[in-house]
Amino acid sequence: MAIKSKFLDGIVIFVHVVKAGSFTQAADISGHSTSYISKEVNKLEARLGVRLLHRTTRSLSLTPEGELYFQRCQQIIEDAEQAENAIIGKQGEPHGVLRISCPISYGLSNISPILSKFTEKHPKIQLDLDLNDRKIDLISDGFDVVIRAAIHLEDSSLISRKITQSEALVLASPGYLAKHGVPQHPYDLDRHKIISYSNLKQPNIWLFQDHNGDSIQVHVESHVLTNNSTLEIDLGVADQGIFRVPRFALKDELETGTLVEVFSDWAKPSIGVYMVYPSRKHMSAKVRSFIDFVMEELGD
Repeated sequence: MAIKSKFLDGIVIFVHVVKAGSFTQAADISGHSTSYISKEVNKLEARLGVRLLHRTTRSLSLTPEGELYFQRCQQIIEDAEQAENAIIGKQGEPHGVLRISCPISYGLSNISPILSKFTEKHPKIQLDLDLNDRKIDLISDGFDVVIRAAIHLEDSSLISRKITQSEALVLASPGYLAKHGVPQHPYDLDRHKIISYSNLKQPNIWLFQDHNGDSIQVHVESHVLTNNSTLEIDLGVADQGIFRVPRFALKDELETGTLVEVFSDWAKPSIGVYMVYPSRKHMSAKVRSFIDFVMEELGD
């Protein structure tokens, strides 16, 4: 595929403007005049056919298209710097913006406690950490690393590395069970209030496996459907129903007796926690440093 000769024109100037917050300061940083800076950004917008910046007499702000383009441009510049360092033999310290997406419960329980150690070890990396339970498209959403928890990862051209293994537990509060009874078999769930996790492909289908290895599917009617496991736990503690979450989402609810396990004699589905990233080849130093750090701190 032929590369347009002006494909990269304006990118460095645009990044300078966004980071500086004004054309004037970007001009000071880059050594160009303010009018040159303005013309370069205007030419870039004209070539792309979109507005990248909202301009007022007092401030600049990114449009949604500008925000996405800015993230990609930063990565292009960092990749170019690393390519140059590789050629001239420099092993530069990992640096730049590192965008990570992680499920809320795993982020709070496992990633959050180790972040200060990572930032102290790599002070030139600026972390952009998105805690979100929705499924992230790593490429189109512009992330460097996505952490996912799943029984099975979907086939993908992306690279995945398993951090650890957890298990899914069916839980309820003692108060709920005292009022509504303890289900003796998964099929008994049709007589109970169920709190389900909506980000699953089939949130109303719960899979179970007995000690003989035989699997059954149980259709549950959701009393509450939510995309957040922390809310599931809070509702469960408040005697609102039976729910299923990974063990890593819990704090000390089982130890204190705030929640109790239901169907403890049934096999528990295994949930893998993975880091997903685009490629092992030409991996940036910031991405490699994060992956190695997480495996060292949290990997089984």
